[in-house]
Amino acid sequence: MLRLGMPVIGVTDLPRAVAFWTQALDLVTADEWSSETWRTLHHADGSGRALGLLLSASPAEPRPRLHLDLFTDSAEEQRAEVQRLVGLGARAVDWDLYPPEPDFVVLADPDGNIFCVVDLSHAPSGS
Repeated sequence: MLRLGMPVIGVTDLPRAVAFWTQALDLVTADEWSSETWRTLHHADGSGRALGLLLSASPAEPRPRLHLDLFTDSAEEQRAEVQRLVGLGARAVDWDLYPPEPDFVVLADPDGNIFCVVDLSHAPSGS
């Protein structure tokens, strides 16, 4: 039976990406499939795979069709997490596609991969 595995992010600097995503999401590196071009990140609580990081020569897409949404439960938590992620190396993205009252903030990881921090108390955007 086919099942969804895990999201994989293409990165140009694997050690930097491991450092960012493990700190951002409280993940741990796993020996599973580890190589010069791949790292598997697991949930720190031992519940299994969370994210794959793949060394990539291609640049990050400025408007990716697929991206990660990271959830928070309030606007206050969203602001704090955005600030924390920027402190870890993420950057704010000048996003011209925000709806009038967005529930999300668009950031880019240190490799330029776009992701969103979503305030679930205000979701969904555009409704």
